[in-house]
Amino acid sequence: MSSDFWAGYLSGAIGIIIGNPLDLVKVRLQAGHSVSGPVATPRSLRQQFESTSSLVRGAAAPILGYGALNALLFVAYNRVLMFMDRSVTDPTNPEGVPLYKIWVAGAAGGLASWAVSSPTELIKCRAQLSSRSEVSSWAVTKDIFRRHGWKGLYFGGAVTSVRDSVGYGFYFWSYELCKRYMATENESAHQAAMKVLFCGGIAGIVTWASVFPLDVIKTRLQAQMAGSPLLNVYPEGQSLLRPSTTHSGRTLNSFEIAKEAYRTEGLKVFYRGLGICSIRAFIVNAVQWATYEWLMKALNGTWGNVYDHVS
Repeated sequence: MSSDFWAGYLSGAIGIIIGNPLDLVKVRLQAGHSVSGPVATPRSLRQQFESTSSLVRGAAAPILGYGALNALLFVAYNRVLMFMDRSVTDPTNPEGVPLYKIWVAGAAGGLASWAVSSPTELIKCRAQLSSRSEVSSWAVTKDIFRRHGWKGLYFGGAVTSVRDSVGYGFYFWSYELCKRYMATENESAHQAAMKVLFCGGIAGIVTWASVFPLDVIKTRLQAQMAGSPLLNVYPEGQSLLRPSTTHSGRTLNSFEIAKEAYRTEGLKVFYRGLGICSIRAFIVNAVQWATYEWLMKALNGTWGNVYDHVS
């Protein structure tokens, strides 16, 4: 397999492992599982985890899927960018390319990655919302497939595709904009490394800020347990979703979820968890970009043209 496949896979897996505990908090806050007191306090954070194993709950699906997701993302981004601008010889260093082309190429990459991200997000979301330690990503996958077939794994796929397309457009756009803004002549290796870390972190924050309301809707949509004994796992069979977001057991669509959430909780509900998500996004994406670029250099023996290794 190509070097950027392994660089994307390993950097993505590392990012998931680092960010999963904070991602678990974000998902539960979005779904409406609030805690008493400020989220940032040690006591309120401890309330989000039933056991030590919950720190990595739901991580298996994204770790396994993120390699394929990153491969699709970067291959699509590279090829779309080079198709749009024939002057590009190295998509990892698109100097002089208009930023709108980078956004479009990133959006195309995000849309391509949807085939992997949609089932991965659904499995991760439902595993993380479980309070039972025995409910693993694999158990959730089997339960969904048994009840709804392959189609069930793409529940919430439409809103996920829009989120990924818009989000990854801003991901590559903000990363390249930050790199250009921080560009200096004759920068040292230390300066280059710090720039990658900082710009990767900023790209993560910008990405999530641009699509967070969509992510809240996606989480609440996918959190609907649809009557499954395995997934309806909170005490006394209650759902994570607030009572006003369920209608006699009927599964709501994205528009109904958004309407009900706004009616019952106001505009602020669409930004619940953004703070914890921003902290996670900066750390995870700083590490991911640094790991990706370091692995590309190690695997290729040079900072040269990555596209030669994509084909």
